[in-house]
Amino acid sequence: MKWLILTAMPLALAGCGDGISFKPKEVAPPVQAAVPTPDPAPAVAAAPVRKPPTAARTAAQFDATTAEERAQAAAPAKPAGEKSLGSTVASLGDPARVGFWLETPLVTAAGKGRVVYNGKSANVDLIPIAGPATAGSRISLSAMRLIEAPLTDLPTLEVFADG
Repeated sequence: MKWLILTAMPLALAGCGDGISFKPKEVAPPVQAAVPTPDPAPAVAAAPVRKPPTAARTAAQFDATTAEERAQAAAPAKPAGEKSLGSTVASLGDPARVGFWLETPLVTAAGKGRVVYNGKSANVDLIPIAGPATAGSRISLSAMRLIEAPLTDLPTLEVFADG
């Protein structure tokens, strides 16, 4: 008799509703209202990516800028017409992306500008990125080397836009 009950019980329950399952039932994801997305940052001509030599081990070896590019970036500042955008904490950007640039939420459109760290400055391309003005920025390897900012630190930079 016990044998009949133990055999019949699962069969009887299997016929009820969806049967017995120890798997959680799949639930449809909630429907979300369409949220407008902000317009992407304006397209900026990206600097060419130059691969560093395979034997590169130092920052100088990874820096693929030319002497002419370094001279232009180190040219004396022209403060007339320049506008202070404030300060930003910057981290090292993509070291394979050559040039002198700062990706920052302090600007809404691409343009030319200057960064200053401990009295040393570099002329840079200012590239907008999404985020509040208090968010951090990313700076090129070449610009960090020119202003002698520590590559493994998060230096606070003063940022200026050309007028």
